Amino acid sequence: MVLCPVIGKLLHKRVVLASASPRRQEILSNAGLRFEVIPSRFKEKLDKDAFATPYGYAMETAKQKALEVANRMHQKDLRAPDVVIGADTIVTMGQLILEKPVDKQDAYRMLSQLSGREHSVFTGVAIVQCSSQDKELDTRVLQFYEETMVKFSELSEDLLWEYIHSGEPMDKAGGYGIQALGGMLVESVHGDFLNVVGFPLNHFCKQLMQLYPPPRPEDLQRGKHDSIPAVDAFEDLSNVDKGGPEPARRDAGSRPEKAEAGVARQATAEAEGNRTPETLPPFPTRLLKLINGFKVSKALFTACKLKVFDLLKDEAPQKAVDIARKVDASVCGMERLLDACAALGLLEKSEQGYSNTEAANLYLASDGDYSLHSFIAYSSEVTWNLFTHLELAVREGTNQHHRVLGKTAGDVFQDVPYRSPETQLQFIQAMHGLAKLNARHVATAFDLSGFSSACDVGGCTGALAQELAREYPRLQVTVFDLPDTIELAARFQPTGPQAAQIRFAAGDFFRDPLPAADLYVLCQILHDWPDDKVHKILDRVAQSCKPGAGVLLVEMLLDEKRQARGGLMQSPNMLLQMEGRERSPGEYQRLLEPHGFRQVQVARLGGFLDAMLATRVGP
Repeated sequence: MVLCPVIGKLLHKRVVLASASPRRQEILSNAGLRFEVIPSRFKEKLDKDAFATPYGYAMETAKQKALEVANRMHQKDLRAPDVVIGADTIVTMGQLILEKPVDKQDAYRMLSQLSGREHSVFTGVAIVQCSSQDKELDTRVLQFYEETMVKFSELSEDLLWEYIHSGEPMDKAGGYGIQALGGMLVESVHGDFLNVVGFPLNHFCKQLMQLYPPPRPEDLQRGKHDSIPAVDAFEDLSNVDKGGPEPARRDAGSRPEKAEAGVARQATAEAEGNRTPETLPPFPTRLLKLINGFKVSKALFTACKLKVFDLLKDEAPQKAVDIARKVDASVCGMERLLDACAALGLLEKSEQGYSNTEAANLYLASDGDYSLHSFIAYSSEVTWNLFTHLELAVREGTNQHHRVLGKTAGDVFQDVPYRSPETQLQFIQAMHGLAKLNARHVATAFDLSGFSSACDVGGCTGALAQELAREYPRLQVTVFDLPDTIELAARFQPTGPQAAQIRFAAGDFFRDPLPAADLYVLCQILHDWPDDKVHKILDRVAQSCKPGAGVLLVEMLLDEKRQARGGLMQSPNMLLQMEGRERSPGEYQRLLEPHGFRQVQVARLGGFLDAMLATRVGP
């Protein structure tokens, strides 16, 4: 709390972050810092052997990054920013520096070295204060570093390669990201956690206090326009008498009295026109990010629709003019779109041009191993249009497909995604991409080796079935879905040793008997429906299985306060698309119990989904 006034000192300064790292941007934004993002073009090719310590290398790299941006901005308009922040994070084993892996084999080498051992994470930071006089740039550099000790668990070959194939290691120092899937590899952390994420916020704020020391208490009492309420005064503003008593001394009185004194001084300063950075309210960084969030989504949607990531996959860097010509777009417009994608961390920008990040190759190119391209296209063309009618959905309490696609509520589930063969295929491809992302997590959430047969109800293309078959070679899996879906699923059906374990059956789970099985899988099915229809689905399952059989639910689970990882955004989504809703584990358990399913277990999966396994008891 005491560091907040320090951040406030920068509110009216032009601050630039010389990094495209989304993680650093998030850390500083959450701290309330206002800044521009201008990624550095400094080539990180310093001779590591020339530095006595690893952290010396990290600090020098951070300084060169920041100075490159400061000089470039000054040369461009002869006006440098007030402050440029540079940072560089490295992972070390002794004196060996591990930076970002160049390919999957390099990631394997790094992670193998870290397995079961303790290593250091250093972040070097440079704060460059800039000023211009007679068109000359003058800089003052403050450098520091932070070290955090991290210990990995022993990593099996399967876990190691599974993590590498997720794509996450490819843009991370040391080949892992502790704030995401890489956190599963970490046994212990000693030191600043945010330093491992990419920026030592606490140390940064302490350095800012040295650069911009807070005013002394005697100075605060000398002039009322220089005063600021104590930070703890803001905690009880609801109790402040609006009449405003005479100001109390800082070192006396209860917390409400201190609050009254602070508010009175601030009101007096503003009334007399003496508005200073200290009397202004905190800058609403997070609110502005929410307000502008749709622009980020639309930039991503547009880049995917123009096949930008396809054009750059496995290719040398390309200039904006070349990409614009290939997609029949304007050069200026394409350059702005590419710069936006680079700022979002989707592309790399260099003097040679633009190139894909590893994540873009993996998830955004249409032929990537875990491509989300079709899901993005569906979100852009269908979900985006539905959300334009959110106000009407809230007022009416009904889905809005009839306004977007001319469908009535009665035929939403079967008809909306399948308006045309092209739209139907796009929807199935979107579901296939999402299923592949989650399949491994679902298949390994519980020990399912006791089951000999499974039915994936609404299993679409069989992506989850293939992962279940791979994990359990004795398991026979039936994929049950609508006839049109099963027909199109032939394009995605597995080949290789798992193919013999999987079969496809067509039907409607509201009307037709389900295939016999020991385990029924309902992956993101029940949230589409209201309680009465959920009971019909579970009744079908109960009629088809014997005692001892299991049901595996995979959903985005809310906690008992109806909060979840992204779950609340699904609530308006359900209103716009279907008649269902997200639920808590307790709510699902109450839906399961009348059908004989008890002994409920819950597992939190990677990503945003969770799993529940229940066993049928009794007749």
